[in-house]
Amino acid sequence: MTVRPPQWFVCVESNTTGTGRLFCAAARARGMRPVVLAKDPGRYPYLAEDGVDVRVVDTSDEVRVREVCRELADSGGVAGVTSSSEYFVATAAAAAVALGLPAPDPAAITRCRDKARQRAVLAAAGVPVPAFRAVTDPAAAVAAAEEIGLPVVLKPTRGSGSVGVRLCHDRREVADWAAGLFGAANERGLPGGNEILVEEYVTGPEFSVETFDDEVVGVVGKLLGEQPYFVEVGHDFPARVPAAERDALAACARAALRALGLGWGAAHTELRQGANGPVVIEVNPRLAGGLIPELARVALDFDLVHALVARVAGAGRGLPGRGADGANAVARHAAIRFVLTPGAGVVTSVEGLAEAAGVPGVTSVTVGAEPGDTLRRHHSFQDRLGHVLARGADGAEAAARAESAVGLIRVNSTVIAG
Repeated sequence: MTVRPPQWFVCVESNTTGTGRLFCAAARARGMRPVVLAKDPGRYPYLAEDGVDVRVVDTSDEVRVREVCRELADSGGVAGVTSSSEYFVATAAAAAVALGLPAPDPAAITRCRDKARQRAVLAAAGVPVPAFRAVTDPAAAVAAAEEIGLPVVLKPTRGSGSVGVRLCHDRREVADWAAGLFGAANERGLPGGNEILVEEYVTGPEFSVETFDDEVVGVVGKLLGEQPYFVEVGHDFPARVPAAERDALAACARAALRALGLGWGAAHTELRQGANGPVVIEVNPRLAGGLIPELARVALDFDLVHALVARVAGAGRGLPGRGADGANAVARHAAIRFVLTPGAGVVTSVEGLAEAAGVPGVTSVTVGAEPGDTLRRHHSFQDRLGHVLARGADGAEAAARAESAVGLIRVNSTVIAG
């Protein structure tokens, strides 16, 4: 009797930290054979470490991606196609649809991935968003900033992880930052395009709402680093705000998903609490980064990565009923704090990991930097060298444990200006 090999579970590229590796592990746990399509597999060391199959593909060529997926389907069957990377979710969705597999609407994903287009759709639907202008040259950026009112936030229309996002206080800052953004490649080397966003600066605290299909998994409180940048330095799950505020944030996020035609699988909606209520900063048609799925797993005993892999493979839809707290009754709270680069230089040693792991309630401690590594400051998610994740009986306890533990970690380096 011939035993057929497991079906392929296709990941188009990956994110470089966190959930990309978890996607492959979850696929294996469900009896599938993960394979990653990547232009440069060397970007993802876990592929070799975990023995994950790879196909070298120019993933910027959507036609070629679909062809390779069809070849895999012919060679053993494909159970699902997805991506854990912001930049390839639309490509993966189109490939899945071409094979007749479960997937979100590729048109909705594409509409959402362009931040200017997304904003226009949300504004037309009456969803609160910051005032904004899409511009194509520095002079237009300055004019837009003066029309909106300084300070303003500048960002690429197609980006992720706070790359290229900056608060600008005057005309010169706007002109200089805009000039650097136009045409600049992102952290993957992909072209940034010839359009950027100039938007109103909403000064209130920042949150994200994590959804799966049309249900709210939870509301996350987000901690940001020093201005003028927007590096996320920590998260609290659930957000430490009154239930009514969490409900309002959740309702606003769900309105945004409806307006954009989303609601299949995972979405990560970022909001700020403005003077008149929640304001949508952006909707991301994917699982959250920043290890937020791990926060949900620790707090809720619910694994978003496994749920999404199952959804992509056609095994199940939706979640058990959950409120904006993240569950009918949240048993625990979780917090993550990131280990940040000390500045430009060469790592000489990493200390304090064992001590951090010994703090009560800490569930994971990682630092990816090693002696000899060269560091520089990016003012984006790339400044996060590692993390501490802790749980607690309430939000204050979880946050205090994570902060205590991360304070014990030292990444020592020969720091130079940068």
